[in-house]
Amino acid sequence: MLMRTDPFRELDRLTQQFFGANGTSTRPAAMPMDAYRTGNDYVIEFDLPGVSPDSIDLDVERNVLTVKAERRPSYGEDADVQVAERPRGVFSRQLFLGETLDTDNIQASYDSGVLTLRVPVAEQAKPRKISISGGGEPKQIDA
Repeated sequence: MLMRTDPFRELDRLTQQFFGANGTSTRPAAMPMDAYRTGNDYVIEFDLPGVSPDSIDLDVERNVLTVKAERRPSYGEDADVQVAERPRGVFSRQLFLGETLDTDNIQASYDSGVLTLRVPVAEQAKPRKISISGGGEPKQIDA
């Protein structure tokens, strides 16, 4: 189970609506994501176009996954910038991973500007058969 939290999301939305900004100087724009379950894995995909793979940092502490990435400008300090609409700076996102996920075996890959994380379901959370004795013949019931 994944739980998403971003207490500043509504503030970011209002700031963007009133000021037309892609983010504020104190809080950059959020990185969009998709999350879904396939088989025994949760897959989380973050859009990070233009981000170098070595600027991505992933941490898990007490079932909180933190993704940080930095997008640097492609132009130098001496450039005469005419338009700068793409968000730059440090982006950060936190997800609370439920107790039923195996945070020790997360796999990460980065391709074409998409960071993909695979989080397996913990063994103790997977369905299993339980034998019941009594009444002569043992029966199995799905738990």
